[in-house]
Amino acid sequence: MKKNKISKNWVNKQRRDIYVRQSKVDGYRARSAYKLIEIDEKFKIFKGGLSVIDIGAAPGSWSQYAFKASKSGKLISIDLKKMEPIGNSVQIQGDFTEEKTQEEIKKHINGKVDVVMSDMAVDTTGIKNIDSIQTGELCKEAMFFAKDLMKENGYFISKIFMGGTFNEIVAEGKKYFKEVKVFKPKSSRKDSKESFIICRKIR
Repeated sequence: MKKNKISKNWVNKQRRDIYVRQSKVDGYRARSAYKLIEIDEKFKIFKGGLSVIDIGAAPGSWSQYAFKASKSGKLISIDLKKMEPIGNSVQIQGDFTEEKTQEEIKKHINGKVDVVMSDMAVDTTGIKNIDSIQTGELCKEAMFFAKDLMKENGYFISKIFMGGTFNEIVAEGKKYFKEVKVFKPKSSRKDSKESFIICRKIR
């Protein structure tokens, strides 16, 4: 009974959500596209010809925006789940935290990349501190992977949650990058502790 109530609440929230409705109009696969759009509007990241790696890409809304904004660039999308194709982008199905998946990504890279972005999060337990810590570990894994692959002025973008390992992740970012910012888009739900770390210029 409780599960049905939660499901109904989620459905009602989705129906009221302006970003869910707008994503259907704009052709995005999920409302999360607008988080990346807001990040790009603030930090001016995407332009034609960029090489982009999207970690935890499914269902593909971030990849959709990056593909459109980067135009003639290269896009590599990675997720555990299979995704519908996006143009001529490279899609890799696998667990990003496994070495074999990371090696597969590297096979498709010619030189260094401009943007590594991650909207990865663990399946939530409902215990916010645990969710924050576990998602933080994914962010650190993506950051550690990105730092050796990025161009000097490249960008690393990742979801993080307030609390848990938040301060540790920001400190880690400052160790590898000269510029580190934390930003919460308006399209991120008000009741969510979600924010995004934006790092630039490899040290």
